[in-house]
Amino acid sequence: MKILIIYGTSEGQTRKIARFMEDILQDENHKVVIADATEEPLKPDDFDVTLIGSSIHMHKYQSSIYNYVLESIDELNKKPSAFFSVSMAVASNIDEEHEEANTIAEKFLKQTGWEAREINHIAGALKYTQYDYFKRLIMRMIAKKQGGNTDTSQDHEYTDWNAVKAFVLDFVSKIEK
Repeated sequence: MKILIIYGTSEGQTRKIARFMEDILQDENHKVVIADATEEPLKPDDFDVTLIGSSIHMHKYQSSIYNYVLESIDELNKKPSAFFSVSMAVASNIDEEHEEANTIAEKFLKQTGWEAREINHIAGALKYTQYDYFKRLIMRMIAKKQGGNTDTSQDHEYTDWNAVKAFVLDFVSKIEK
């Protein structure tokens, strides 16, 4: 099966997740093309499946992903596709944070008209070492509120790699049937 993975990222965690998905799918003998949405990626026309992922920042997805979906909407809605949403809200132990992440994803799909077969929420990472001073303070306050790690001397990854693997393999297996 030919699979296209498009991602949008700020600090690189969504790219890391997309690359992990690529490795998993290639191990299953799928032909996979992966691209950053900011680098004029291929359109989904010549692929059997498209996976698109973006991180949430300030309650919005990457503008490059938004634009890619709008430009590709007809083809995306003709073939199987899934959306993976990456945020720290998913790592939170606060139910309202999970609900907000769901609302942001649903709003995005509604705004773009994309009829993704599945939405998968994936916990991201706190990249304290990549943040400027003010962003580090803000992210530390948010992490404290959500029960996350507040040690700003290092990065903290919350992605559940087994769940990512299960999602991508399950999604593709449904299509193969």
